[in-house]
Amino acid sequence: MLEAAKRAARAALETWRRADSARHMRHSAPHVTRNALITGLARLGIAQGDTLFVHSSLKSLGYVEGGAASVVHALQDAVGPQGTLLLPTYYLPGGTVRATCDMKDYVFDPRRHGTHMGRLPEAFLASGNIHRSIHPTHSVSAWGRHAADLTEAHHRAPSIFGMGSPWQRFIGCDHAKVLGLGISMGPVTFYHALEDAMGDAFPVPVWEDATKLLACLDHAGRRWEVPVRPFDPAVAQRRIDHPGRGDLREYFAREFDAAGLRVNGQVGDAASWAIPAQAFYDHLGQLASEHVTIYASAAELAARPIGRA
Repeated sequence: MLEAAKRAARAALETWRRADSARHMRHSAPHVTRNALITGLARLGIAQGDTLFVHSSLKSLGYVEGGAASVVHALQDAVGPQGTLLLPTYYLPGGTVRATCDMKDYVFDPRRHGTHMGRLPEAFLASGNIHRSIHPTHSVSAWGRHAADLTEAHHRAPSIFGMGSPWQRFIGCDHAKVLGLGISMGPVTFYHALEDAMGDAFPVPVWEDATKLLACLDHAGRRWEVPVRPFDPAVAQRRIDHPGRGDLREYFAREFDAAGLRVNGQVGDAASWAIPAQAFYDHLGQLASEHVTIYASAAELAARPIGRA
């Protein structure tokens, strides 16, 4: 009962914080319309028929008239009925993959578990015609032409980002792009697809040795045991999304700009970017072959000049 009370208190505090932030933004931030978002996405090269894996910071966009739902509609308008959207709708009740793996009696149920990934993924989940993958830590949700195919086999994949996962299937889609709305190059889980594919050949051992089996229910209530291998917490401290690794975020932004792979632009009030998925994946592989990864030390970055062919 104490844990339930703590969760309720945290939820109430988060609701208050969001309401207070919305009031502040309504009076101080630039107002952004759905049409303005569509225009900004077009300037990034987002087009009808694209398949987008979207990572986002809603507050960075400014005060969006209609809120997160308006952003979802703008994204859908931008790719059209032949396009597809994927958003991370991860659910980590333990706060991290490792802590979630250690929870007793945890069973992921997509019919009642939401997401810890912020307001845009929450709004996306609440919108219509969404397909959600069955995974206890890294569930992905999709809308559009390829939504069912991208999400239907995640619980049967050998690992979080392995073959059959939404990431591996996404790479093979025509016109697939990774879209960063108001974020840096840091909080992008697409990086891990390469780590999983390379396995022991990846220059950095990023996973713990033991694989856990976590229980999930699918949309019909059937139970599955899904393999999850936690990240090594020591390695995670060196990763590009760690607050202290601004050097890595800057390096990767400049590197993908120098390679001509990243399209930059303004969406709403936010600096945003898009990279074709296959080119992103291939360039990450090239960098890894030169010992530059999202865990690289300052010395490793210095040894490999930005833009070196």
